[in-house]
Amino acid sequence: MNPMPPEPDLPQFRWNTKIIAALGVSLLAFLAVLPSSQAQSVADSPRVTLVQSPREFILANGWVEAHIQKSNGVLASLKYQGLEMLAGEHGDNGGYWSSVGKGGPGPLSHAQVLANPEANGGERAEIACCLTNNPHRPKTGLDADFYYTLNRGDSGIYVSARFSHPAGYPPYGVGEARYCLKLNPEVFDFLSVDADRQRLMPNGWDWDHGLTLNLKEARLMTTGVHRGEVEHKYDYSAVLADTPAYGWSSTRDHVGLWLVNPSLEYMAGGPTKAELTGHLDVNKGGLPTLLNMWVGSHYGGSVLSIAQTQAWTKVVGPFLLYCNQGDNSRGLWTNALEKAAKEQGCWPYEWAAGPDYPPESSRATLSGRLVVQDPFDPGLLVSNAWIGVTEPDYVVKRPHSDRYAMPETVDWQRDARAYQFWARVRHDGSFVILHIRPGNYTLHAIADGVLGELAQTNLAFQQGEQRHLGSVLWVPHRFGPTLWQIGVPDRTAREFLHGDHYWQWGLYYQYPTEFPKEVDFVVGRSDWHRDWNYVQPPRIDTRHLPLDFADTIAMDGQGRAGWFHWPRAPKIRPTTWSIEFNLPKPPPGGTELRLAFCGTHQGCKVFVKVNGHDVGNTGTLPATSAMQRDGIRAYWVERDLAIPSSILSAGANRLQLYSPVKSWSQGVMYDCLRLEAIP
Repeated sequence: MNPMPPEPDLPQFRWNTKIIAALGVSLLAFLAVLPSSQAQSVADSPRVTLVQSPREFILANGWVEAHIQKSNGVLASLKYQGLEMLAGEHGDNGGYWSSVGKGGPGPLSHAQVLANPEANGGERAEIACCLTNNPHRPKTGLDADFYYTLNRGDSGIYVSARFSHPAGYPPYGVGEARYCLKLNPEVFDFLSVDADRQRLMPNGWDWDHGLTLNLKEARLMTTGVHRGEVEHKYDYSAVLADTPAYGWSSTRDHVGLWLVNPSLEYMAGGPTKAELTGHLDVNKGGLPTLLNMWVGSHYGGSVLSIAQTQAWTKVVGPFLLYCNQGDNSRGLWTNALEKAAKEQGCWPYEWAAGPDYPPESSRATLSGRLVVQDPFDPGLLVSNAWIGVTEPDYVVKRPHSDRYAMPETVDWQRDARAYQFWARVRHDGSFVILHIRPGNYTLHAIADGVLGELAQTNLAFQQGEQRHLGSVLWVPHRFGPTLWQIGVPDRTAREFLHGDHYWQWGLYYQYPTEFPKEVDFVVGRSDWHRDWNYVQPPRIDTRHLPLDFADTIAMDGQGRAGWFHWPRAPKIRPTTWSIEFNLPKPPPGGTELRLAFCGTHQGCKVFVKVNGHDVGNTGTLPATSAMQRDGIRAYWVERDLAIPSSILSAGANRLQLYSPVKSWSQGVMYDCLRLEAIP
């Protein structure tokens, strides 16, 4: 085994309402040791074995041993080199499929062996646990097959599921669907999500004895290494397209368990979707938790709604539960990223081919070159561009009582019922979209620096088709030339104050002290990195919540909270932000104010005034809960408002953005604001 440096001392950085000057954990990044990288080759590795009893399957290969319950497909135990990784012995399920909504798997269960290692020389074992309905008298809206695959020489196990709704089954719909892992708390203590979020975590005792704050998921730690800090599960949400591997490691046992998604084709919401990754379970005991949220209700949510007359099937996975070992948590994470890159290169897996999982030879490829031409901005700089093919937009009727103002038209940002195929555009504009399942699609493109998106409909792909589109021209929608712009259109609030360290609870409580006179932005003089907040929140009365409460909280002899009182109904006030700008003269056709939002909440709307005149409002914006879930991006929308020339002045002008509130959580996040002249 290659030597690795010892685990460094971890700084006890604050995750509360104080400004965090530097959140990066200063750790040495070394490669962890892959079990498969040792001298022993796959051919020399122990053969895979499969043992079964009436209740369970046991799959083993010398590196890992997995116990799967036949009746429900639960991964009850996962041992890596003899060390139990899951929390089954602590009274909780280990690895299991879970959903929230209308309908679930059928009541009939049977299990079968799909690949018997005795018949393939010990190369592979694959089993299926099937939960189905009587097709003639279905009780639920779903049949589900749960698969586990173990290959020779692998230090992890592959997990997948096939969900099916035959026409005639009861309607099926869920707001959340995920694969959950509850990990052994005696082993795992360090969570790694991305380069910025590498954290020694509180333990279950700390969580149970924490003080619940304004959200049930947010607790002030009153014990442990993070005493006086706030623990919030949403602080670990991430854009899944940017997070190919995430997981937990052990600073004592020097092992890691990682969730690796080799493809995003089965994940809802495309390359901008943010979701939960790992955290402490909010229930008693605070178990280390990993989630693979293939349908998520957070940050705008996904839509999976299947009518009774509709036939639908979807394969989720295979994804990998990867185990590794090494002396350094950062190195273990780095190794998991390398493993994720290798798995992406193997997608689609040859061994997983089936009627609902087409092999590479049956999939299509689309290539071309994206060309962005903005006649009003010939020097436009475009970066971080994505291009993809998705199911065409469709309509799902929402009830009249729906409070969340989400549109009935489901676009790629919210679709969960179909597959999506995306690729990053190279610096020269070229792109290759791989592994496209045959079908009919819409082509989309998004990019930092461009407001809006490209959409081209009616792209049909046949099996094995190799199509080159040549140049794909994208002329962004425009009303006219830019008079001024605040922010960068990138579908996030990243460039604004706190946007580079948003993943901490309660930043919105700092607003009254950071902007005592509200945001007053002067075009040409103000700096949006400093003078424009990442969110326009209500002004929340903090008389019962001093900003330094984590340092001044009284503790009793047992380390429990003393006098601290959380205001259940804090006083709130609406906020008005102002933008001052100059015009040499009003454009004869007036102007168009383009407001792009990357996070709003239930009941949010913004009213606009220019020079004291009402211009209109955005209407009720979709509820995405981005602010209270400590995010900077969610379901993205644009609202445009016309400003007539008659209310504009030559010289100084003042535009006001008024956000009325009824709840402390009604925060509004802007992606970009642009005023365009109408010729």
